[in-house]
Amino acid sequence: MAGGGFRMEHAHTLLLNEEACGQLGEHQRAEFVYEWLRFLKKLLPTTDRADVKQKQKRLVEQLLAVLTGSPGPPARRLLAQCLALVYRYGDSLSASLALDRCSDIIRSKDDSPSALPTRLAAITCVGALYEQLGRLLISSFKDSVGTLLKAIKSAESQGRHEIMLSVERILRGLGVSAVPCHRDIYKAARACLTDRSMAVRCAAAKCLLELQREAVFLWSSELEGVTTLCFRAFEGSCYDVRVAVSKLLGTLLAAALQPKQPVAPRPGGRRMCVEEVMELLSGGFLRGGAGFLRASGDMLKGGSSVSRDIRVGITQACVVFVSALGSAWLELNFPSLLALLLQLVSHPRATQSPADAACTRRCVSFALRATLGTLLGEKAQVAAAKELCRAIGPQKKAAEACAAEVNPEVYLNQHILVCALLELGSLLQGLGSTATPLVQDSSIGLLDSVISVLLHPSASARLAAAWCLRCVAVAMPAQAAVLLDRCVERLTALKSCPEAVAGYSAAVAALLGAVQQCPLGIPHSKGKMVLELAEDLLRSAAQNSRISMQRAQGGWLLLAALNTLVVGDLLGRQLLLLRCAFPPSVRELESELRRGDCFTWQVTLEGRAGALNALKSLVSCCGELLTDEVWTRLQTPLSCAVALLNHLPTVVKSYGNQVKNATTLYRLRVYEVLVLLPPETYTEGLGSLLRQLVCDLTGENPSCCELLLLPPLCHPTDLTLTGSTAHDTDQRYIEEQLQSGSLGIGTLEYDPFTIFQTSQDVPAPVPATTALTNATIQLFGVIFPQLATPHRAQTLEQLGEALRQLKGARQLTAQILVTSALCCALKALGIGRAGLGGEEVCKPARSLLWGALESPNGLLRCVAAEGSARLVQAVNDPAFTASMTMASVDKLKAARDAVSRAGHALCLAALQRYTGGISSSQQLGTSVGVLFPLAQDTSSPELQTWSVHALAVLVDLSGPLYRVHVEPSLSLVLRLLLSSPYTHTHTELHLSLALCLHQLITTVGPDLQEESEGVCSLRRVCLTACTLLQDSQECLLQAQAISCLQQLHLFAPKHLNLAQLVPSLCEVLLDYSVLVNMCSSYLWLRRAVVACLRQLAQREALEVCEHAVTLVKELPRRDNTQLDVTIKEVGLEGALFCLLDREWDPRLCQDIRETLGHMLSSAATGKLAHWLKLCKDVLLASADSTAAGTLDPQQDDDRDDDSSVFYARAESNGPFSSLRWATRVFAVECVCRVVALCESADPAHFDMALAQERRLQESTDFLVLHLADLIRMAFVAATDHSQQLRLAGLQTLLLVIRKFASVPEPEFPGHGILEQYQANVGAALRPAFTADAPPDVTAKACQVCSAWISSGVVSELKDVRRVHELLVSSLQRVQGDREVPSLLYNEGTAAMETLAVLKAWAEVYIVAVQTASRSDATEPDADEGDGVGPGGPLAADANLLRFVQTDLPTLSRLWLAALQDHALLTLPSQYAQQLPASGGTFYTAETLEQARPHYCGSWAPILHASALWLNSTGFILMDEGPANLSRPVTPTSMGQSASLSSVKSPEDINTERLHLILGISVEFLCSPHSQDQMENITSCLQALQALLDVPWPRAKVGNDQALSVELLTVLHRLMVTRESVEVQLAVLQLVRQVVCAAQEHVREKRHSAEVDDGAAEKETLPEFGEGRDTGGLVPGHSLVFGALELCLCVLLRKLPQLSPRLAGGSPTSGQGQQGVHAGLSAPLDASDCRLVAAALAILSDLPSICSPEGSVCVLPTVLYLLVGVLCELVRGVGVPAGGPLVSGALQALRSVLSTPLSRGEKSREAWSHLLRCALQTLLDCGDTGKEALADEVTLLTGLTIFLLWASPEVTSAEPLQTRLIQRFKTNLQAKDPMVQRRSFQLLTSVFQSPAGASGSFMQALGAAVVGYLREVENRRPQTQEELQAVQEGAKALEALVQAAEETHRPQLVSVLLPVLISFLLDENALASAAGPSRSLHAWALQELMRLGPQQPSVLRDLMAAAPAMKARLEAAIKGNQERSSTKSTPQPPSKSSPSIQLKTNFL
Repeated sequence: MAGGGFRMEHAHTLLLNEEACGQLGEHQRAEFVYEWLRFLKKLLPTTDRADVKQKQKRLVEQLLAVLTGSPGPPARRLLAQCLALVYRYGDSLSASLALDRCSDIIRSKDDSPSALPTRLAAITCVGALYEQLGRLLISSFKDSVGTLLKAIKSAESQGRHEIMLSVERILRGLGVSAVPCHRDIYKAARACLTDRSMAVRCAAAKCLLELQREAVFLWSSELEGVTTLCFRAFEGSCYDVRVAVSKLLGTLLAAALQPKQPVAPRPGGRRMCVEEVMELLSGGFLRGGAGFLRASGDMLKGGSSVSRDIRVGITQACVVFVSALGSAWLELNFPSLLALLLQLVSHPRATQSPADAACTRRCVSFALRATLGTLLGEKAQVAAAKELCRAIGPQKKAAEACAAEVNPEVYLNQHILVCALLELGSLLQGLGSTATPLVQDSSIGLLDSVISVLLHPSASARLAAAWCLRCVAVAMPAQAAVLLDRCVERLTALKSCPEAVAGYSAAVAALLGAVQQCPLGIPHSKGKMVLELAEDLLRSAAQNSRISMQRAQGGWLLLAALNTLVVGDLLGRQLLLLRCAFPPSVRELESELRRGDCFTWQVTLEGRAGALNALKSLVSCCGELLTDEVWTRLQTPLSCAVALLNHLPTVVKSYGNQVKNATTLYRLRVYEVLVLLPPETYTEGLGSLLRQLVCDLTGENPSCCELLLLPPLCHPTDLTLTGSTAHDTDQRYIEEQLQSGSLGIGTLEYDPFTIFQTSQDVPAPVPATTALTNATIQLFGVIFPQLATPHRAQTLEQLGEALRQLKGARQLTAQILVTSALCCALKALGIGRAGLGGEEVCKPARSLLWGALESPNGLLRCVAAEGSARLVQAVNDPAFTASMTMASVDKLKAARDAVSRAGHALCLAALQRYTGGISSSQQLGTSVGVLFPLAQDTSSPELQTWSVHALAVLVDLSGPLYRVHVEPSLSLVLRLLLSSPYTHTHTELHLSLALCLHQLITTVGPDLQEESEGVCSLRRVCLTACTLLQDSQECLLQAQAISCLQQLHLFAPKHLNLAQLVPSLCEVLLDYSVLVNMCSSYLWLRRAVVACLRQLAQREALEVCEHAVTLVKELPRRDNTQLDVTIKEVGLEGALFCLLDREWDPRLCQDIRETLGHMLSSAATGKLAHWLKLCKDVLLASADSTAAGTLDPQQDDDRDDDSSVFYARAESNGPFSSLRWATRVFAVECVCRVVALCESADPAHFDMALAQERRLQESTDFLVLHLADLIRMAFVAATDHSQQLRLAGLQTLLLVIRKFASVPEPEFPGHGILEQYQANVGAALRPAFTADAPPDVTAKACQVCSAWISSGVVSELKDVRRVHELLVSSLQRVQGDREVPSLLYNEGTAAMETLAVLKAWAEVYIVAVQTASRSDATEPDADEGDGVGPGGPLAADANLLRFVQTDLPTLSRLWLAALQDHALLTLPSQYAQQLPASGGTFYTAETLEQARPHYCGSWAPILHASALWLNSTGFILMDEGPANLSRPVTPTSMGQSASLSSVKSPEDINTERLHLILGISVEFLCSPHSQDQMENITSCLQALQALLDVPWPRAKVGNDQALSVELLTVLHRLMVTRESVEVQLAVLQLVRQVVCAAQEHVREKRHSAEVDDGAAEKETLPEFGEGRDTGGLVPGHSLVFGALELCLCVLLRKLPQLSPRLAGGSPTSGQGQQGVHAGLSAPLDASDCRLVAAALAILSDLPSICSPEGSVCVLPTVLYLLVGVLCELVRGVGVPAGGPLVSGALQALRSVLSTPLSRGEKSREAWSHLLRCALQTLLDCGDTGKEALADEVTLLTGLTIFLLWASPEVTSAEPLQTRLIQRFKTNLQAKDPMVQRRSFQLLTSVFQSPAGASGSFMQALGAAVVGYLREVENRRPQTQEELQAVQEGAKALEALVQAAEETHRPQLVSVLLPVLISFLLDENALASAAGPSRSLHAWALQELMRLGPQQPSVLRDLMAAAPAMKARLEAAIKGNQERSSTKSTPQPPSKSSPSIQLKTNFL
């Protein structure tokens, strides 16, 4: 094949490369020619016409040579297209020559098989030539048509098929010019329309469909004849024929009713009316395709000759007819159409038997559903529902009139009611809550009409009415409880009426089933009510024999339906009823056989069958309630039920066929229950049960419908072999009945117990006999694995012997049942890994399965192959698997019949399907070697199909092992595709080839991306094969081709041409010939197209959309469909929205949503305006979209403020019209996704100023510019009738508020951009707070309210009041009388709504408190100069808090009650017994599980708000009245009960409240799950902080060390598991509060002890604080130890170099620091600094809560960490200089040094020693040798703190004091003036301190200061920093003077004054000096003027001794006086350098 890839490149030329082609073999030549034709088809339209004309002669010769070379079907179609294109783009005058050549070939008399391909190719070429050239060939037209029509008479099926297709193309090409031959074509097509070949029928239907465009007579004079002909074509047809013929018939009838072109009036002629059209259809429906005489004879004989094929086809034609006329016609003419359809269903001939009646009802229901459900919008559907109600009324009255006497009209009337009620239910279910006005309209009386049918004599009508009520409840959940009450009330009142009992019990059961689809549920009390009613019916069943049957059935039906609610507290009463339904023992059962009569046994069996059905419902719905005790109580009823099976033959023998139906039903119920139960529960009766099952499987009259029974047992991939595709079609609802055989289709009356099952569609249970067969097979699969090995072998041998004794049809039926049962059993054994047994079991099992493999029934062979695979899985022995494989190979070699070889081929491939696949290359080679020749055997298409399918299965199971066989397999696939004909007989073969191709692509996988020659060849073959499949006319093959292309795109996306693929996909969606679904009528093809688009959109969404739009613009069409227009206007995404609105298939709809989602993710931010407009158009595309207009006029005074709200009126929305609510909900969800995508894209999307600025500079769109549209869409959705749309709208509004609340309005500074939409938001929220609003809508609206108020957007008080009033009303609602709402929904919804309201209030209160505290903080600044008026933001914030405070007493109690409920619900399961029996404050005990999620979503804000409220009250109880709670206050309400016996003291109440909040917080923080929101953690921490801000709880916590330690442990865990900086800071703040609480507690204890023992010596006082007398700290019990752990965790995570283990030494030593700094520590940011500072603050407080001994124990660690951080700050590696961390570390050091314990007598010595060590460490840190310190000031500041706050014995010790002095000297000599300035400041502090060390420092450092100052005269300051350093030096010297003793002070003053005088300048120098020098001169003169008067004697002596100084000073004073006199406003010198006032705030 590698060489073939090279040769195929020679095919890409205009002329065929005959030399290269001649070198190839036969098969490769066919591939080469096909590749050339493919390339030629693409090349001709782009080639210059001159080049084509130049080479036309040779090109035509080559094409004709290919034509005469027997081309295959794909090649002949391409050949015909290429030949026609040559004449179209070249010289068209010579086309007649090619036409003559083709005609000669067609007229040829050679009938040999070898000549057939050439003739077929010639026929195809004729059609293609006329299609392309059209009227250019008009002269030859009649001859060509005549030749074709003459040839059709003697042609075989393939020839007839091709001729019909060619004639269709001729008609399409010639158009109206073909009129002369229309009649001849019509005559030929008539015969072909009833051809025995299904493909010919399809082709004839397509030909006639094209003919009717111009042939007026088809839908005028010949309409009746064509209609009859179509009826005959339906008979015995396949699905494709029914689709094609129904399209033809429907189009003709629509044209007859509304002609597309004017028709010449005939004498007496008139246009047909809808009644006449429907009469034609009903005639065929009732009489079939027979002529008048035959139909009359059938009518006289009373028989029915109408097949179901005809009726199904006519139904589809009716749907096409209505769809062709359009939705406008249907809306206008629906009343008449409905009357005609209901008239049809009531005709006696349509309902002669129950099976016929069921078929007719299905057909009429489908006709209604497929038209009303897809063509009409919601408004039109409401009108249709009204018409259905009107149709029910007369039938109800007729039934009441005929009920008194037996009248056949009643039973004809029932079918009308069934169809009308089922369609009404479907409409209501689709409309959802938008149908609420329809139900509430009393003039229509919808509910009354439906409920009245519950009394109808017919069970079908009653069940249909019950189902309709269920649909009402599903659509409008508020109606469920109301209807339930109404039906229960009527049933109680009419218990004596059999119809009432049956009808109303079915209605109640249906309503209970609806609750499963209603999230809001019904009140729990309704379950008790239903149980009591069921008990009453069962007790009274025996009182009246006339209605005993109905009462028993009704009672058990109610019980079975009740179990769907999972009502655990009612289980005991149900078990009692079940036990009473059966005898108390098996012995009593035997005595029953001697009693009773026929009626008694019938009632008994029916009642026990009902009881078993109730048990079945209990087991399937309430499995978690079935404990061992329950199983024990059920043992006796189960034993009796199984034992009764053995006696049923005796009962039937005694009482005849009258009880036969009852016994069948009883056996069915027993089997169904036993299938669900564990086999050990009925082991005693296992033997008799097995015998009964074997008898049922091989009995005389087993009921078997293979098309219903076998497909579920087959492997899904094997179903393509059997053509079972009805389940994947749009017509599935009616196509299914063609698979049911003679047994009929399922209807609801066959099993009323299915009415409460979870289902969107009407259940269709099969007849009891068919269901019994299915149950028998399933039960055998359960029981067989429980048998011992000998019993298994015996059972299988018995089954085999029974089969051998049967013959003919009975044997085939029994074989089907036995094989199915064995397959079920083997599947159970394989899954359970239990093992099958030895050879004695395997041999009969294999014999049974292989006997079925040779059956002529294809489905049975598939089941047998699946069973063989399960057999291998069950045995699980490689040797057995190998023997089975070899046996299959031998069978394939030995067998000669195609059927058995086909079965064994599939078996060979499937054997290892469940054993992990094929792992042996030898075994794979053997299997492939056997299957390859079979796959090429063209003598038997069936064998070929099964062999290719088996090959595909092998490829799948062998995986990469098959890689060596890929090339020959692909060659085989391509060869078969090129040679096999595309007819209905070969469709299965092509499907198998497609599956094989798919598996081969998967096997090669990602290797397809390679560019090697071999892979390129493989890829080319794959693409060619996909093209072959895609060019097929079979939709199934097209779908498979798309799937293969999708797989290719997955592995090699760049090698797939999207420019070709996407248009081909969109052409399927834009199929203009289809009228029903606006796209291809084949569901599987639409699924494949959308699935492929979904995958393409994941990677290339933009390209896909562009190619789709390009296709629509360029593709010529005769008809424009709605989707065409949609794509042109709004792109492919708009078309997908339309498609989503019309589709019903869940899988397809999900794919459409995902496709749109991928497109949205890829293009939303780039095409923002387009997507938002698209979503808005979809949302507003509702004919009745007047949502806001439904609001009641506002009664408040703010009506004018809401005048600007959006009112969504009906408007033209482009291509969209009347879209359904589900599509509109998805559009709103898309809007939310757009907002989310913008959030992560560009900040300008949420910044109006930035967006406007960038919009001017670049053509970019931003979300904020579309805010008005977002608000509009949210408003329209939030005020719609649909509840789901309202929820989506409120969610969108919430999202918009959260994202845009902080966005300012650039045009109005100080205002938010959302402020202009206040009225709109209020109007959108108001409908959610009405009395009839559902609880979930109100809950969501409360969330929006809180977000709106909390956002800060609202600034005006009246705007705050508007939304505040909504919250107030909701609060009143949850407090008020809840009786009315409780009747509608489950009690859990009350908890949901209440908690949502409380959560909203809590969020508002939190924001109000926070804003009020910020207002208090900014109030002084505002008073000074902001000018904030009374109506400003601060006033609004304060008023917000006042608004909340009004309701705060009530809210606080409700909050605390909710928290108590939450605390109870979070208790572990072992404490469940401690829960209150009556429930909590807001939940009931029965609805505990429903309420739990609502508490989990609401507790955190409520907790925070409660803590803030307690903080504001200071835990001082207010004397308010009790809050009006929604339920009576329970005894668990924390002392709030009014009874005197439970009154608690305020202390107890406060303690309970504190422990409640602490307990909830600690429990949550202890193990927060990953899915928990960060907001909940933050709320807990803030709540605890608020509590600990209050003295009373702080004292409680401080007094309880165990509680404090536990809290610290939880906080430590939180610190480790959460990386959020906010959370970590909050944790540290909370830890410090806990430590402060402990400090206060210790301080209080010490103070109390001192006061109490004031006269005693201090040494005798007890020691308080941790450590006590020993100093030990116990981990897990020590608060100090826990705090140390937590602080150490923070410090080491931020500064890992603090750890000796990580640093390789001490953090203060220089060893290893370089590596640590480089590898362990990252630079700290601001948040890290805050964390470290907070941790240091906590550390500094720890010694104060210890005893003296304890402080000595903890001090080393504290000092180590503190000094270590300081050292890191000094070094400055990775730590920013200055900032909060430096001040925090120094403040912490000061706190430690100033602790009183450092001077206590017991600890002073140890403290001094440790502090000296710390000081030495800090000094060592500064001794870096030649390296400069990063922060010398911090080091010196730390040393100064030691000097100021440590005891003198710490700093005076040597050599520490010397080193301190040296450090000061070093800093005073620094080059940096800033360091000097700070050093002088610190030295000033030292001089001013009273410490004893100051004298030493004065002596050592005074000279250095004086020396520095004296040098200033020679080196004047040139900068401001130098000036400040000099000034601070002078201040230090002055401080030294002040600190000196009085005796030495004059001497020091005599030193200070000369220094100051030296700073003075003479007049000349002053004028030229720098600014800082002049400032120094002025400052020094001022200081001299200040100090001189203080020391006059010293000054005089000095002046006398130094005349020069005196002269300088006098000159300076004189100069200063002169300058002062010349200035009018002299400036004091002291103002020149204000920076000298800086002080160290940490000293």
